[in-house]
Amino acid sequence: MDFHGKRSRTVAAVMGAAMVATLGLAASPASAKISDGWVRGYDRFSDDWDDEGDLGRLEAEPNSNATCLLQRILWAEGAYATDYDNERFTEGDIDGYFGWRTFYSLRDVQKGLAVTPDGIAGGTTLGLLNKHMYQTGGSTARGKTLYLTYQGKRHSFDLSRNSEGKYVFPDGNGDSRQAGYKYLTCG
Repeated sequence: MDFHGKRSRTVAAVMGAAMVATLGLAASPASAKISDGWVRGYDRFSDDWDDEGDLGRLEAEPNSNATCLLQRILWAEGAYATDYDNERFTEGDIDGYFGWRTFYSLRDVQKGLAVTPDGIAGGTTLGLLNKHMYQTGGSTARGKTLYLTYQGKRHSFDLSRNSEGKYVFPDGNGDSRQAGYKYLTCG
């Protein structure tokens, strides 16, 4: 190979590496995924949940505090807990276990959001639910606590994003919990 051929390949390789590095830096960490272990966000909160991991009966971490946060939302939305009667998801159902009542309630909420009612809370469903939160205090700056209210169709509840970006919410007993994927302390 002559000098110009080697030089062209070297320039192409350097430019390719520069493009990959630039694209990697441009990706903004709006939220964390299951591998991070937390429902987390940074800066503006309106897109914090768009890229969260899937929550469902057969997903990697079905029983967790992240599921407990989802259940608090299902309660706030006034979701129906079965396909065959008018029984709603109650505060007593908020336990962090992704059982059949959670599955059917999630499907009910998904129908209202006009997304496929598959009973799996992925980025699309969580991203749409994220739009029901409103800032009530604090700051969206990194390292600061942000105070929010989730306004569902039937109920509302206060939650926060702490200085580490982790979401904190009231469980079924009203106790504060961090929304994590890999552990379950909800009551």
